[in-house]
Amino acid sequence: MHITNKTFTEHDFSEQDLQDARFENCQFYRCNFNRANLSDAAFVECQFIERGDVDGCQFEYTKLKDASFKHCDLSMAQFRGAQCFGIELRDSQLKGADFVLASFANYITHNTFFCSAYISRCNLSYANFENQRLEKCELFENKWNGANLLGATFKGSDLSRGEFSPEAWGQFDMTECNLCHVDLTGLDIRRVSVAKVTICDWQQEQLLEPLGVVVLPG
Repeated sequence: MHITNKTFTEHDFSEQDLQDARFENCQFYRCNFNRANLSDAAFVECQFIERGDVDGCQFEYTKLKDASFKHCDLSMAQFRGAQCFGIELRDSQLKGADFVLASFANYITHNTFFCSAYISRCNLSYANFENQRLEKCELFENKWNGANLLGATFKGSDLSRGEFSPEAWGQFDMTECNLCHVDLTGLDIRRVSVAKVTICDWQQEQLLEPLGVVVLPG
């Protein structure tokens, strides 16, 4: 299935098998994708919210394994309980999107798992990632301003060139992360673990200044 330049308004895609489908330059307004199979589906330059609306599309408990969204507007979309392992979100708007109870992990046993997600150059402002597990994933160049990251773990992920609100530090596990070129204002290393974190030379000053340590050029 390959669909281009089509508008869907209040369309019910719920529980449909749309695996491998491809949509380009389509508009989806107030559409329901709940429990649909969108595994390996691709969306390019698609809109999932109409201008002026406060509610986006519904993807609750949807299969989104290896699904791809590029240059899309998914603002206010609901991904509650969605299967997001391997999802690709590139250059897209996800303001206010809700990922509560979504899964980006493949569990071998209860305590053995690996994560997969490719989220880059996206606006994730005010999105909800509470208690999410996104470890060792590509998460670079995203805007996380105002996002709910409480209890999330990004351990070992690439968060480079991201934008974070000062209050975000301490909400999530960022050990072993790549934080190069991230503004670390507000990060207190006395209260937040930065074990094995990668930063640039100029970021040392941001981390050490609150401790009263002056960093001079070599």
